Amino acid sequence: MKTYLAPVREIERKWYVVDAKDKVLGRLATEIASRLRGKHKPTFSPFIDNGDFIVVTNAEKIHLTGTKWDDKIYYRHTGYMGGLKETTAREMLVKHPTALIMEAVKGMLPKNKIGRAQLKKLKVYAGTEHPHTAQQPEELTL
Repeated sequence: MKTYLAPVREIERKWYVVDAKDKVLGRLATEIASRLRGKHKPTFSPFIDNGDFIVVTNAEKIHLTGTKWDDKIYYRHTGYMGGLKETTAREMLVKHPTALIMEAVKGMLPKNKIGRAQLKKLKVYAGTEHPHTAQQPEELTL
């Protein structure tokens, strides 16, 4: 039996809006990553990008369980000697509330060209407003 490959011009991508208010970060990120990859569709293939667009609102009202607000540390390097910088999840929420969701989803996507293309279909906003009303996104409850 042959594997069905959907032609690129026949891939139907929908737009969804997810409200992150009072949602746990990891559980929300797994659902978003699955939708971005297209794993919920019967035409899923790991080497074809047939996922949907996801718009996340209220990113500043996301929750973490336990003591992760202070224990979870995000690292980045400046490129200079001794330039390793650390930021806790609480500091990240104050400075860049959208980065928590972006980093969590980015870690769940493939580390290649397809993963980078799928991450571009994720739009995260700190408040309730977003500029994607023209695409008529559907409400997605997770």
